[in-house]
Amino acid sequence: MIIDSHVHFGSLGNLKMYKKTVLMAMEKYNISKAIVSNCQSVECDFQQKLIPEEYQTPMISSAKAAIDFAKDNPDKIYAAIWVKPFLEIPSAELEYYLKVNIDFIKALKIHPFHSGIPVTDAKMEPYIQLARMLDVPVIIHTANDPCSDCKNVYKIAKLYPDVRFVMAHLGLGTNNEEATEMCAELENLYGDTAWVPAENAVKFIKKCGSEKLMFGSDMPIDGLDTYSKNRQGQPSLYIPYFNELQSKLSAEEYENLMCKNAANFFRLN
Repeated sequence: MIIDSHVHFGSLGNLKMYKKTVLMAMEKYNISKAIVSNCQSVECDFQQKLIPEEYQTPMISSAKAAIDFAKDNPDKIYAAIWVKPFLEIPSAELEYYLKVNIDFIKALKIHPFHSGIPVTDAKMEPYIQLARMLDVPVIIHTANDPCSDCKNVYKIAKLYPDVRFVMAHLGLGTNNEEATEMCAELENLYGDTAWVPAENAVKFIKKCGSEKLMFGSDMPIDGLDTYSKNRQGQPSLYIPYFNELQSKLSAEEYENLMCKNAANFFRLN
């Protein structure tokens, strides 16, 4: 079994990611389950400019689409609710809707770059509290930019030790070493492998243990064949996860990475 803990659908600028592509890719590459978030919740574009109001998707609409995707594909698709901290605060309507549909929700998703503020900003706090109330973890995009700096996630995880956090990408655009050190230090801080080279995943496991890293891909960022090649036709960095890591990890370590950790962390069992 393989569980992909980092999957999307929806529009992100000119990038279109369709639900049918997600399902087709899962079938083609034998992915059993996926944690999926809806990119329609982005607040800022790739230049970190606020998207005009008429093109913004209300958070509850984005959440409903993600939950409906999970409802239509039970035991296969699970929703991570992508939040909009810059423009919205959790409304009573949203809180009620999430509570009613909690069986389909496995996390909240925060993307500091596409919200234009770091996770340490005061506007983020209501969503950390919402995750605490719903008893779900928080997946936070991390990268080599000021808003997405891993240090910000480390600070928040240290401030809220009773909330579980995923440092998605382990610092996209870095060598992943700083993120690995931080995850090793805090019990409630985990990582995923989206855009993480396989050799760095092995280093993470040796440093942090085999129970703190989950396979994730950003699928279908490169289309149907994200797991095997990028949009330029070059081999995907995920190929070694399927073909090579079994020889570099123990059977238990490999099972933890590819499915068991996500099943336990997101309570899919």
